[in-house]
This record gives sequence, structure tokens and C-alpha cells, in this order.
Amino acid sequence: MLDLQQNDFQQLIKTLVRIFREKMSILNTELFQEPKRIKTLLEGYGGIWAIAGGWALDLYLQTETRIHKDIEIAIPRNEQLKLKNFLKEWKFNYVKNGEFVPWDNEEFLTLPIHEIHAKNEENEFEILLNEIDEKVWTYRRNPKVKYPIEKLYAKNLIDINFLVPEIVLLYKVKLNKTKDIEDLKNTISILSKESKTWLINSIEQESHNSKEWITQIETIQQTT
Repeated sequence: MLDLQQNDFQQLIKTLVRIFREKMSILNTELFQEPKRIKTLLEGYGGIWAIAGGWALDLYLQTETRIHKDIEIAIPRNEQLKLKNFLKEWKFNYVKNGEFVPWDNEEFLTLPIHEIHAKNEENEFEILLNEIDEKVWTYRRNPKVKYPIEKLYAKNLIDINFLVPEIVLLYKVKLNKTKDIEDLKNTISILSKESKTWLINSIEQESHNSKEWITQIETIQQTT
């Protein structure tokens, strides 16, 4: 009986050490250089912003799971000019019909435009315009899909806001690249039941790749 208790205690200690190391790994100064760069660039900006895309998932997982070719932030659409004026020395292009269009005036960008590329001599990043009001976030591709604004953002030990993973993964369904499927596999098993249910319900309303993604999720759940 004593031996059993000692073994259980030793196993508990090992588990706690593992969890501690995982949590503290995010403080490694070599990790998350790109999100940290964005945080520095936007220091003093008074608007709302959060890391989006693959970097948001890695911030949620508290480790870097793959190489990222770029970095994106999400902002409310109605704050686009506020951010543009904050970065007044930068050059901007938005994407329209698959082509870059210079954004060098005070034009307010409306749907379907949602992707902006910001660049100066040393830095560049993407800005994704999100449909957000005081209470809810609305999915650009299907206005019936909504998410409460108070749950839209998360923050980790390095104090950087990021979009919650279920929102990021939903955006990836249409893209359906190999990296998107890998992001799903890395993330879905540790989502809360509430987040997972919302994601599945939202994917079922997608017009692109919904069946494939639901099958992927079911397969992952069966093997974890």
C-alpha cells in the first residue's frame, strides 16, 4: 500500500514538472519573436488588435509548432483608419480580386475587402479586418455565424492578445492547405468542449470543405 502511494506521488510530481516546463517554455526568449515584434511596433496604439492565423494557434499552444512565412493581426473593421493613422509613415496595400491595390488615402474599406498589407523599410505584416460590433464578432463568409465579443481574445504569459483558436480554425476551413490540417490536428484535441462544439457547428455551415474537416475532427477524436 505504501509502495503504491509512493509511486502515485512520484508520478504526480513528474506530471507537475512536465506541466510546469510546458508553461514556462513560452518565456523562452528565443520563441515568438514575430509576435513580440508586432507588440513592439504597436506599442502606444490605443485600438484593439490581436495576433491571428497560425501564430495565434501557437500562442494558444504555448510553443512553435511550425515555420510561419508571415504574421497577421486582426482588428475591428471600424478601427482601420485609426491603425492606418498610427502607422502614418507606412505603405499600405489592400487585396481586391486577388491583386494588390495601393491604399494611400482615407478611403474606408468595406466588404468584401478584408486583407491589408502594411510595410515600411524594415517591417511588414498583414492586417485582417474583422466584422465586430460592441457585442459580437460576425463571420465574414457567413453572417449567421457569430461569436461573443467578450470571449474573442485570449492572452498568455508573454502578454500578447490572440484570437481564440476556434475562430482561427474556422477561417482555415476554406483554405484547407496541408498546414491548415496540421494546425487542426495540433489544436482540436485540447479545445474545451464548448469551443469544439461551436467550431463543429460553424464548420457544418461552411460551403467549402466542411465534410472533410468534420471527418478530420472525428478521426482525431477517435485517436486521442
